[in-house]
Amino acid sequence: MDIRALIFRLRSYTPIPFIILILFFAQPTVSSLILGFLFTLLGECIRFWGVGIIGSETRTTEKVDGSDLFTSGPFSFVRNPLYIGNMLMYCGIAVMSDFWMPYFSILVFVFFAIQYNIIVHLEEEFLKKKFGEAYVNYCQTVPRFLPRITKAKFSSEKKQEFNFLRGLKSEVRTLQAFLLLIVALVALKYIRG
Repeated sequence: MDIRALIFRLRSYTPIPFIILILFFAQPTVSSLILGFLFTLLGECIRFWGVGIIGSETRTTEKVDGSDLFTSGPFSFVRNPLYIGNMLMYCGIAVMSDFWMPYFSILVFVFFAIQYNIIVHLEEEFLKKKFGEAYVNYCQTVPRFLPRITKAKFSSEKKQEFNFLRGLKSEVRTLQAFLLLIVALVALKYIRG
């Protein structure tokens, strides 16, 4: 069995140990809540921009798949905007918790950077087989994780428009989970003083 495929399937569950640690040991302050919320909000904005283009296609957990090569919106700056958004959100929640700062936030970042790097290699292998030269050209033009400063343009680009409702439909569970975590951390601030 390909370990990358297993990590891909379990990626929705890997944040759970971090969330448990945060809820048990959080000592949030007003400044940690504000700073962490800004990271979380930035991450969610990046994710929402991406899912507003790609839709629920990213919600698959059984196997890597893809119906189209997405190259517009955030995908014209970086190949994996949703994973970047996730990392910002997870780090933001860690900052909000003010638990074992800054070490816990660094641990969260490193863990998810490794996890997403493993997953991305599997996804890229699939996309290269499916889209061939078009995907190779895309990879040569758009970086994997560090965004370009300018938008990449492709001569054969199929225009994929942002759709707010498509994004909301895809992102509703993520929004609910992060809103619940944020409310819990704010409540812990007042409970634990």
